[in-house]
Amino acid sequence: MVRTSAPEDAYTAEPFVPGRGGLAALRKAAAECRGCPLHRDATRTVFGAGSQDARVMLVGEQPGDQEDQQGKPFVGPAGKLLDRALGEAGIDPSEAYVTNAVKHFKFTQAEPRKRRIHKAPNLREMTACGPWLAAELAVVEPELIVVLGATAGKALLGSSFRVTQVRGTVLEEEIHGRPERLVPTVHPSSVLRSDDREAAYRGLVSDLRVAADTLS
Repeated sequence: MVRTSAPEDAYTAEPFVPGRGGLAALRKAAAECRGCPLHRDATRTVFGAGSQDARVMLVGEQPGDQEDQQGKPFVGPAGKLLDRALGEAGIDPSEAYVTNAVKHFKFTQAEPRKRRIHKAPNLREMTACGPWLAAELAVVEPELIVVLGATAGKALLGSSFRVTQVRGTVLEEEIHGRPERLVPTVHPSSVLRSDDREAAYRGLVSDLRVAADTLS
């Protein structure tokens, strides 16, 4: 008996990424992505959202429970906090492009109908999803990337990335073959989990002000 492998066994989204077209074409194609096993349990692909002409792209880790249900990035509590912090820092959230390094929700669930608990994607899953992020960057061509948290940083800058070492600084790196400027900061969900939420929020706003100053 000949065993055939499923597309997700290859751990790459490359075969699903269209060779031409803008964000609408990418979003339509991503809905059918089977580039890694995460699609099996997720409700849907959660692609990026925002203007194709956005000057700043914000990259998070992966969709959460509410994002998975609604099909849009950053619509849960962390997204609402991020919008507030962006506005306070001087960046109009409606003029940013927001996306995630991984486009499917990864979670654990004790039993059916129980709450789904976020589980961080591993390096293989982040690498598999990399072609989607590369395609988004090629279409949007942002002036600046805001890196939200350690997982997004590792997806863009490699496994040695440590957000605590470089947060609030302007980095210049080659990302997917393009020279990019990046400002790393924490993921807004970490602010919600913090014991001192106000101090954590102020730190996030401070980092985002560096991004705003870089764009000005």
